[in-house]
Amino acid sequence: MTCVKLSNNGFSVKGHCTTDADDELGKQVCASVSSAAYMAANTIIEVIGDKTVANVSDAEMTVRVENPSDKALAVIEGFKIHMQQLSEQFPNCIKVFLEV
Repeated sequence: MTCVKLSNNGFSVKGHCTTDADDELGKQVCASVSSAAYMAANTIIEVIGDKTVANVSDAEMTVRVENPSDKALAVIEGFKIHMQQLSEQFPNCIKVFLEV
């Protein structure tokens, strides 16, 4: 199960959508989540240029933006919507948590 935690200044993604090497659906969902997370992080860091602390390790990514600009907030909101829609489509693979 992949857990996505979202806040106003970033997000974290932890876990794999599958533990079974033969689970093609889980692999596809995992790749979708990873791709969206990298796209969001790279857009905030490389395109927008907001000061960001990002950490990546096996099955985990954390992105925290210091004083996020309106553009960075829009990217985080888009990532949130994308993850919520994926979790509705694949509830056994991904869970989304909103931090306040």
